[in-house]
Amino acid sequence: MNLKELVTGKKGDKQFLLGNEAAVRGVIEAGLSVAATYPGTPSSEIGNILSFLAKDANIYFEFSTNEKVAMEVAATAAASGLRSFTFMKHVGMNVASDSFMTTAYTGVRGGMVILIADDPSIFSSQNEQDSRHYGHLANLPVLEPSSCQEIKDMVKYGFELSEKVQLPVIVRTTTRVSHMRGIVEFGDVEDNSSNGETHWKKGTFKKNPAQFVPVPAFAQQMHIDLLEKMDEVKSISNKSDLNKQTNDAGSKIGAIASSSAFNYVHDVVNVNNLDIDVFKVGLSNPTPDKKLVEFLKDLDEVFVVEEVDPILEKEVLIVIAQNNLNVKVHGKLDGTFPMYHEFNPNIVKDGFNKYLHFYEKEEPKLTDSLKKLISEIPNRAPVLCSGCPHRAMYYGINKAAEELGIPSEDMVFASDIGCYTLGINPPYNAADYLLSMGSSVGDGCGFSVATDQHVVSFIGDSTFFHSGVSPLINAVHNKQNFVLTVLDNRITAMTGGQPNPGIPVDGMGDEAPEISIRKLANAAGVKFVRVVNPLNLEQVIKTYKEALEFDGVAVIIAKSPCTLIKGFPKRPTVQFDERKCNQCKKCSHELACPAISFKDNKIVLDGAMCNGCNICVQVCKYGALSAGR
Repeated sequence: MNLKELVTGKKGDKQFLLGNEAAVRGVIEAGLSVAATYPGTPSSEIGNILSFLAKDANIYFEFSTNEKVAMEVAATAAASGLRSFTFMKHVGMNVASDSFMTTAYTGVRGGMVILIADDPSIFSSQNEQDSRHYGHLANLPVLEPSSCQEIKDMVKYGFELSEKVQLPVIVRTTTRVSHMRGIVEFGDVEDNSSNGETHWKKGTFKKNPAQFVPVPAFAQQMHIDLLEKMDEVKSISNKSDLNKQTNDAGSKIGAIASSSAFNYVHDVVNVNNLDIDVFKVGLSNPTPDKKLVEFLKDLDEVFVVEEVDPILEKEVLIVIAQNNLNVKVHGKLDGTFPMYHEFNPNIVKDGFNKYLHFYEKEEPKLTDSLKKLISEIPNRAPVLCSGCPHRAMYYGINKAAEELGIPSEDMVFASDIGCYTLGINPPYNAADYLLSMGSSVGDGCGFSVATDQHVVSFIGDSTFFHSGVSPLINAVHNKQNFVLTVLDNRITAMTGGQPNPGIPVDGMGDEAPEISIRKLANAAGVKFVRVVNPLNLEQVIKTYKEALEFDGVAVIIAKSPCTLIKGFPKRPTVQFDERKCNQCKKCSHELACPAISFKDNKIVLDGAMCNGCNICVQVCKYGALSAGR
């Protein structure tokens, strides 16, 4: 599909969309004016698509420096009467939560939707938290789509609900929902044109400190108002078709499910012809208690099926207790379903089978040839790309420490969120501690005062802008002592190549001021700031040795573009002369470049994978590797 059809598509058109594409169509149909995000999987595609379509759709779009800023951009737009949208992965919500919590108090005038994409099974995150807690914590409505059609429809409905109750509305997706594909039927698009003055509509902020300035005198009333609004949402939840019984078997056994878990329940019940009544929860906070009572009152047992935390299960237990129902609940709390990781049909089927005993579980039978094939499949750990400039920095810091006689146990490496977390792998072994986005700098502060070891922090350029500046200021002010490496590869690489304030392009592809990391470090008071070319190993090692001997905060900016940047020029492939190779294995075992391997007792260079960074040429002392021409 041409992505432009997300803008030009008419009511009744049907497209086979990715879940995140459906979310984009949902905001376009809703007449969105302002969108802001910080990229993070599994929600990244939404930003990539909006970046491409924003002008065509009369939307202002930005990649903000972090999720908190994105939340503030969206909140103020909604306070000005515009429909606004912010979206992020689950851990990004932790960053945004400070402003998010108060946005629930101030409320909105235009509709505001916050899409949070959870990552059950931790495919690309540092934890497995359940973002539905934020709905309960902040007292905000939560919508949980389970299909691409529902993503589009619920995002659109979220704006309507938001404006009706004047609260932000959360749409919670998961990796499976965000990345599934399905047929989506388009609806009408609301006009958000701006009379040709600009390419996005402007609103008006009407001053009202009692609503928008939560000093204690106002905030006390705001909390009461918030609870009253949620009472209204509860009434809506109990009437909404988003909460409904989808399978009526007239059974004494039922199942309640939400999000992608509902899909597994639906399949298991139908494939196995199970006599189970099924209730689907789409508007999960506030819980549709009256509808649940109607569903539960004639049941003997009910399965509650949900991913990550037993939030819905606890709500069902409350409903049962408050209404003196005699229904046995099977869920995560009694061990019917696991408390962790993404579900699948087999997990749901096995959970049902613990009580319904409708099949004999058999271990999968593998043929001898398949067993042999499985045993021979090599484990492939994720590695830095061939030609990645980060590799030279990890090689360089280890070499500098070696030349200075610093034992490895006296080197502490604080890592961060990005491709460079792969520095944890051998032979680099350069990631000892990691908490969150930007934490490597704060962690460097902590290790600096807590130990006498040499501390080296690594952070990417986008992550530095996200949340590395404040802890750097902290480090200088508190006279701490560590080396900070900013791996400036000129892009937000891990999430697919989005721009950041360090490059002269904004989220809509327009020219924008480039923010200098070097000048920021200088302005923070850092006395040792060096910009190096990471592909120059001699310069890297020399600079690291100086930095390790510097008393104070030392910042090294390793500036070289990611090889995956679109349009990156192909460099000549390194040449390998087998006759000169003495099999010392330094190139393969100390660099771990995927283009170089040790096979059949000899070094092999894969020219198709080589990106011509020439780092291996600098490592080889025998002239077996040479720069291509």
